Amino acid sequence: MTPSARRPSGFAFAALLLLAASLASPPASAQLLVGQTAGFTGPVSAGVQDVTRGAKLYLDAVNAEGGVGGEKVELVSLDDRFDPKVSAENARTLIEQKGVIALFLTRGTPHTEAVLPLLDRHAVPLVGPSTGAMVLHTPVRRHVFNVRASYQREAEKAMGHLAGIGMQRIALLTVDDSFGNDALQGALRGLGRARLEPAMQATFDRNRPDFSSLAPEVARANAQGVLIVGTAQAVAEGIAAIRAAGSKAQLVTLSNNATPGFVAGLGANAAGTIVTQVFPNERSVAVPMVKEAQALAKKGTPDGELSAAMLEGYASAKVLVEGLRRAGPKPTRATLQAALEGMRKFDLGGLEVGYSPTDHSGLDFADLSIVGADGRFRR
Repeated sequence: MTPSARRPSGFAFAALLLLAASLASPPASAQLLVGQTAGFTGPVSAGVQDVTRGAKLYLDAVNAEGGVGGEKVELVSLDDRFDPKVSAENARTLIEQKGVIALFLTRGTPHTEAVLPLLDRHAVPLVGPSTGAMVLHTPVRRHVFNVRASYQREAEKAMGHLAGIGMQRIALLTVDDSFGNDALQGALRGLGRARLEPAMQATFDRNRPDFSSLAPEVARANAQGVLIVGTAQAVAEGIAAIRAAGSKAQLVTLSNNATPGFVAGLGANAAGTIVTQVFPNERSVAVPMVKEAQALAKKGTPDGELSAAMLEGYASAKVLVEGLRRAGPKPTRATLQAALEGMRKFDLGGLEVGYSPTDHSGLDFADLSIVGADGRFRR
């Protein structure tokens, strides 16, 4: 046998080294694609951008440490302009063309409902929908893994608070879609527990909210408190109309509006507005997750600030990444689904979240905040 037959040439030897290296570690471009469809433009853009910013704080930190199993988690976000039809189209693109392993942080109740058939058809998990719709909790949606508490829980807690401080005339204004109806059921349950009926109850159009007749009706009802449920833009308009009609009622809205953008939109009407929350105060450093997120926000955001909405995105990203880690060395949709359903009492950092095949509800935390004179949420 000649020497050249006994050992590879220099070129062949280099090729063998490259092959060995490729087998020993994943390619530098290896990625775990996660898809998001949400209204990055339109009436909920401020909230969507904030919650996504919070998620990226955690994902960027994970990727900086090598990702999950050597693969970076890449979030592919598409703008659905807060249109359910576009939500479904985007989800189809992400699932069928991009091949994402999961969907993540969808925004809006009808919008998330629009993607459910695609989740079931392709067995794709959806982690952390940024909506508290009860339809995503009961009955259990096999491929939906909620992180935040339900809107019904928030609305019920808000009514309990108002009744608890002695209010008896409470008005309910809700958007005329599944989101508004969902919150309404929780509000009515909360009032029922206090043996109260709404002082006034009405809905407004989701696409063209008009408070010109509703606001005077609130004033005529002499409402002491008003729960108004809708997008940040609609709620800000409604609150302005209610104040212009002469009502001095305590105004309350839900956590979908817990963003600096919403407060800015309220202008002079911001101070004193109550906004429900589904996570601890974003300045509560006694909560490990908050302290952790604050440290990353100081380094990873232009103003160094952490908002309530960012904390929701951060928590959802922690659940997603933990699921991917538990899904094995090469996660698939199926192994991620199994990993999430097997997650029990996972500590987010002061809050525990867990799932089972019969429970995908996630957290049940709900609290109240009030906008201070400085425009910041206070508990």
